Amino acid sequence: MADVLDKDRPDFVVLNGDLITGEVTLKDNSTDYIDPLVAPLVERNLTWGSTYGNHDHTFSLSAENIFNREHEYVGARTQRMVRTAEAGVSNYFLPVYSRSCRDTTACDPELLLWFFDSRGGAYYQRPTAAGAPTPQPNWVDTKVVEWFQGTNAELVQRAGRVIPSLAFVHIPPNATSHAQRRIHPNRNPGIDLEQVSQQSQGWCANGTQDWDNPQCRYGGFDVPFMSALATTPGLMGLFYGHDHANTWCYRWDGEVPGTGIVARGINLCYGQHTGYGGYGDFIRGGREIVLDEGRLKRFEVDTYMRLEDGRTVGAVSLNATFNQDWYPATPNDQTKLE
Repeated sequence: MADVLDKDRPDFVVLNGDLITGEVTLKDNSTDYIDPLVAPLVERNLTWGSTYGNHDHTFSLSAENIFNREHEYVGARTQRMVRTAEAGVSNYFLPVYSRSCRDTTACDPELLLWFFDSRGGAYYQRPTAAGAPTPQPNWVDTKVVEWFQGTNAELVQRAGRVIPSLAFVHIPPNATSHAQRRIHPNRNPGIDLEQVSQQSQGWCANGTQDWDNPQCRYGGFDVPFMSALATTPGLMGLFYGHDHANTWCYRWDGEVPGTGIVARGINLCYGQHTGYGGYGDFIRGGREIVLDEGRLKRFEVDTYMRLEDGRTVGAVSLNATFNQDWYPATPNDQTKLE
């Protein structure tokens, strides 16, 4: 992380879920791992916002405790704006104002950053009758979707115009699974070596989890979230992680089969595995998102991967011709922790 930060010196950092592998930590010390995680950010006086992933929600690790530990640092911008019991924790938005704005109470934001908790994993310290961890749904909760739509509508009405926005979540929605079938190494450069593990995977239509039942490979519970994304004007991209062997972007145009959901140009993008925890030997790095006010007015952004060895790969412009434009393919480089 430090190498990536020093190469690009970002204004803001997003930690997009699975901050800690909670299954291998102890209840008494699990949140201690936040300290070394955010140390590179603290040392560089950077601000950050987090989403929480399935490994942040475990029997021995509470996402709420992660949130509290983050806020021991002044740079943390992670919020909790939906407080219903099943919503998860990291559901919030951050407004971004023009550099020329001197009083944010008198300015409308130029950009909205939305953050969602896709939950998953297990409920904290909640065993089943058999003593096993109780599984937690692995999709963005419908109450969060309602909050997102209502809050965005209020912000747009107040501004009197569509506000460009980006969204972040840890587990990709089902639309990503359909997009993967169309990935081209030069039109959608990135590593593409893992079948998408989408929200609502492993859940049955009756709301129970059963990873071994072929009828429960995908429960469809993320449809409200996908529908909200597809019908939000100005939403330029959704960024996620979860699948360590995927790093591509795809412009979502058209219908998600079987859902009736039709999107018009939302860019779906994986990040790059940054830490040395978790599975896979794929080279570490981070996705950089480059914004400027002029291109925001056209609802366009540039993005690329900065690798830990200093190289950049997968540079693309997320614009109206993405999926058609031709770019260099991304090499499948690997690094191993000796």
